[in-house]
Amino acid sequence: MPAVGGPSRPYNRRMSIRWSAFLLPLALFAAAAGAREYALSPGSDVIGEVEVIRAAYEDTFFKLGRRYDVGYDELRHANPGVDPLLPGEGTEIVIPTQYVLPDAPRRGIVLNIPEYRLYYFPEDGGRVITHPIGIGREGWTTPYGRTTVAGKTVKPTWYPPESIREEHAANGDPLPAAVPPGPDNPLGDYALRLGFPSYLIHGTNKPYGVGMRVSHGCIRMYPEDIEALFALVEPGTPVTIINQPYKVGWGEGGLYLEAHRPLAEESEAWTATELTVRFVAATGTRRAEVRWDQADTVLATGNGIPEFVSVEGTITVADLVDEPAAVE
Repeated sequence: MPAVGGPSRPYNRRMSIRWSAFLLPLALFAAAAGAREYALSPGSDVIGEVEVIRAAYEDTFFKLGRRYDVGYDELRHANPGVDPLLPGEGTEIVIPTQYVLPDAPRRGIVLNIPEYRLYYFPEDGGRVITHPIGIGREGWTTPYGRTTVAGKTVKPTWYPPESIREEHAANGDPLPAAVPPGPDNPLGDYALRLGFPSYLIHGTNKPYGVGMRVSHGCIRMYPEDIEALFALVEPGTPVTIINQPYKVGWGEGGLYLEAHRPLAEESEAWTATELTVRFVAATGTRRAEVRWDQADTVLATGNGIPEFVSVEGTITVADLVDEPAAVE
């Protein structure tokens, strides 16, 4: 049975929420809602706002993800209890488009793997562009660390590694030594080669996999997203690949916590201790009192939506505007 009306959700009053119309044509939605570029505000680590829409009869999480530039799992975690394949006409859908910026250098490309999200900080500064990504399956995780964009290719040919060819052959789906450009090429029309050998940020011929664990370690993007990013970056652009399921940052009135589900093979390593480390890194010499009961709730929910976790009145973003942004 499709969900009708959707579950009610208690939103934090500090969260920025915007209701979007749901009768606009799909093409207008793609143009209006697809781009995710935000100005960076002094003293603030929180960008964007949560949107709430009502689904049309034909909507699925795959269609909504493409329309609003969010990933499948992002929508699923933000809307527990809603059928992702048939939400039902009129069902309230949360579009999780508010983000705490990751604790990483704000230059070049930052890939936060458990968040299934890419952040791009242009050289001209003052803004950030963010897109959802598909990531490696269990056993094929993208390596963490710092590298660069080593090259750019339009209409790439895919040369599947021997390990992947063996896997496909074992499943009765043999691959050729080279897959030319075209609709059968899993790299799509654009690819950014990383300094880590054999790893790419690329498009896809299966966009429904964006926001899921579907690849052999490469990063997949919606075709329109990789085309836009491809035009902006050049070889030598720094790339930082991180593992931060919990993000803590400063927003309106104090600290915000955004929690995602750690990767399954790493879930036991992420504990409340790691959360404490994140709070310490975010606060430094800044005064803030944390509602730990609220933080525990956010951690347990893991819905990827930033929540205000400071005690009221401890500090405001206005107190922080003279402090430098967290750049490296």
